[in-house]
Amino acid sequence: MSKKENILKSKVSIYDKIDCNNNDLWYSDLELEELLNENLIGFSLNGLALRTRSKVIKSKICDVLGYPIPKSFLKTQPRFYGQNFDIYVQKSNNLQIWNEDIDINRRYVLIKITENDIIAKVVVISGSDLQKLDTTGTLTQKFQASIGECKSISELFCNDTDNIKKVCPNSNACCSGNPCSIPTPENLLSINAIFENLKNLIGKEFEYIGEDQERNRGAALHKMICQSLGYEKYQDDGQFPDIPNQLIEIKLQTSPTIDLGLILPTSESLVKNISKNFEIRHCDIRYVIFVAQKQGNKLKLTNLIITTGQEFFNRFTQFQGKVVNKKIQIPLPTDFFETKCTPN
Repeated sequence: MSKKENILKSKVSIYDKIDCNNNDLWYSDLELEELLNENLIGFSLNGLALRTRSKVIKSKICDVLGYPIPKSFLKTQPRFYGQNFDIYVQKSNNLQIWNEDIDINRRYVLIKITENDIIAKVVVISGSDLQKLDTTGTLTQKFQASIGECKSISELFCNDTDNIKKVCPNSNACCSGNPCSIPTPENLLSINAIFENLKNLIGKEFEYIGEDQERNRGAALHKMICQSLGYEKYQDDGQFPDIPNQLIEIKLQTSPTIDLGLILPTSESLVKNISKNFEIRHCDIRYVIFVAQKQGNKLKLTNLIITTGQEFFNRFTQFQGKVVNKKIQIPLPTDFFETKCTPN
């Protein structure tokens, strides 16, 4: 009788711990890798939202291993507690592990998918081997907030900070030149003017691109915003804030969770290298937040909220409990999925 049949007969769940010496129910690393490759390669995840994709894969793995599919998957560590493994779906070779260190006693199932979201390869690696690939051993942290309810289609939550009001009293300011250039009193729009220029983007659509192409979708919105503000060309230097010339940080929200990076919007620390003429604090930055919904192969902008960093948490709710989310980033070898790499 196969192990899959034994598991089916025993009626254990994925949360029932199995001793690794149990030859009837425990899958070895090699058995697990071979079985998953045999049954998952060619399986399509195309068009699925990330959360749906995760559930579909876990359900498929349950079926392959002989486990009943739970009505909902618990947030155990690891997710497949009984067989002691976690799963990670990888389109790139940048592995991200959130809010925990690498567990050397755990198994990690890394699933490679193609650009078309087809499963191409599965690799099972031990935590001890994976740890050897982690060259930094450090957690990158970021703050997060919840967008909450959108009470209107367009919302200007507050005026500029007093610090910015002193800098840009000129209501006739206009955008010119490079959006990445340093701001000056002559070209710095008020937050009210920014709102009036950008609310016309509500209802606009652009190409969805792909579920895991968040950066490219953000770039498309960034370009639209530059055009609406009057810039002759779009430019992005990848620094904070997104449009230094107008002290604008852009957020495109297709989910309720707002990622904020390493520094709180309310921080009074100075933003480095942004102005030679006056001091700009993080709390002075204008946050332009567009909410969007997927409609077919398009994203439609449905809501706009603009606020300063100073007032950010009067409008949005900061995640409490685990206030800071952290991740380990591990660059996998370029040939990792071609020939499983076991570090020396």
